[in-house]
Amino acid sequence: MVSPESSITASLSAAPPYVRVKQHLKDGLAQGRWAPGELMPSEAELVARFEVSRMTVNRALRELQAEGLVQRTQGVGTFAAPLHRVSSTLTIRDLHEEIESRGHRHEAQVHLLRAEKAPPPLAAQLGIAAGAEVFHSLIVHRENGVALQCEDRYVNPACAPAYLAQDLARTTPTHYLFEVTALWRAQYSIEASRPTGQEAALLGIAPDEPCLVVTRRTFSRDAVITIARLVHPGARYLLEGSFEP
Repeated sequence: MVSPESSITASLSAAPPYVRVKQHLKDGLAQGRWAPGELMPSEAELVARFEVSRMTVNRALRELQAEGLVQRTQGVGTFAAPLHRVSSTLTIRDLHEEIESRGHRHEAQVHLLRAEKAPPPLAAQLGIAAGAEVFHSLIVHRENGVALQCEDRYVNPACAPAYLAQDLARTTPTHYLFEVTALWRAQYSIEASRPTGQEAALLGIAPDEPCLVVTRRTFSRDAVITIARLVHPGARYLLEGSFEP
């Protein structure tokens, strides 16, 4: 029986040479091997290490540049991209902008904004010590006066120390966190579920009304930034997207 690790290694070995070079550099960036703005291995070094042509190395670097992960300067070299460039390759829409794009009015009512001690399960999700301080906000977002989303969010204070000082009725947590943190990656899950009693009351819906529940966790290169539970009444929210080849 072949182990998963062996399967992955075998798959990578069989990949085109430029893919092996690209994945090596991409893994290094994800692990923080090169700090933002730091000079990365030269084309000559990569040619020697992987025993491939300069054209192969150049293709790997071009693709990484197109993805916003590196910056290249003619005659100087390749540099790890600043984190704000990396974050721009991820698409997480701010609900305020989403509502206004439809020509509608966005309102936010802040029901909770405080520091709390993180219980062990939450601490594990945020990558902090159990009992450590965490920031907690609970906000209901409305579109033209109708409750559209209940946002229950925990924020790592190390990533956004001034979070509690923000007027979250005027600027959304998503917008603020985009401004002050360097988003590297995100994880999310989407499920159909009933709201909790508190969520149903805040949204003004029946306790058994089906909802679309999105749980999202975002990361910088070296820490978890935030984890949020976003609950939308199923009859009021449509999840949309598009794809172009």
